[in-house]
Amino acid sequence: MKLIQSDLESIRRWMYRNARPLDLARWQYYFEGGSAEAVLQALAAYQNEDGGFGHALEADCWNPESAPMQTWTASCILREVGAPKGHPVAQGILRYLGSGAHFVDGLWQGAIPSNNDFPHAPWWTFTERSGEDWGYNPTASLAGFILQYDEPGSALYQKGEALATRAAADFIAGRTKSDDMHEVTVFWELLACCKAAGRTDLFDEKAYEGRLKSAVRVLIGNDPSDWTQGYVCTPSRFIRSPQSPFYPGSEGLPEQECDLLIQNRNAHGVWNLTWTWGAYEREFAISENWWKANLAIQNLLFLRAFGRIEG
Repeated sequence: MKLIQSDLESIRRWMYRNARPLDLARWQYYFEGGSAEAVLQALAAYQNEDGGFGHALEADCWNPESAPMQTWTASCILREVGAPKGHPVAQGILRYLGSGAHFVDGLWQGAIPSNNDFPHAPWWTFTERSGEDWGYNPTASLAGFILQYDEPGSALYQKGEALATRAAADFIAGRTKSDDMHEVTVFWELLACCKAAGRTDLFDEKAYEGRLKSAVRVLIGNDPSDWTQGYVCTPSRFIRSPQSPFYPGSEGLPEQECDLLIQNRNAHGVWNLTWTWGAYEREFAISENWWKANLAIQNLLFLRAFGRIEG
């Protein structure tokens, strides 16, 4: 079972009608020969003067102020398109991270107080428990970003080294939330960044990878019927291609997810979300389309990687 060219054309038309400029630039980058610089220019529209990101870059939170989680979203896009180390957008992120803003008790905050002043999904509400609830998300990934993009020897780089070392030790020792797909994701990103930066000397790489593979295997499970039951971890979150380190031993699972994705597109040819806000209905209707555009990109990349697009 594969998507055919008419399926791709219906998705392309939907993207041009509905995607925000950033996601349209990402679409063009992946599927139409577009440039990474066009993606980065569109991304820069969400960057504040302090170098951090806001303005609903992470579409479930409409806070315009800079926040670690919105900035983490930007850092993922930079790495996604292979932004060079000295790019102005990357330098701005480093400036924000180096400012100490929203760094509390040794971690960057997952949710910040000003979220509560703007439309947002309930999981972005700031409470006094937010530090405990978010754990190393997004701190582990941001530490990796620093190691990959900052210059060795700077004060921020040294902070990144310390954070990465501590986070990796906690992860290997089982002191993190290995049953939370978001937290496991940022530890996966930390490893990728450390490899790119040549800094896997900060931890026992073999033990780290073993812990990561074990956590991912538990998260994705074995039953495809679970993958359609709301907001859950599917194989594609971690197994993005047959070259993934998580693919061996799970070879049949991505293929089953590919079948489900091809079968479960909506009448417009794209994919519905598996979550809602339950509040701010007008704003969510807008964010819903932003998320659908991102989901279309991610799903098509996954299907293409597994040979499920004709031609």
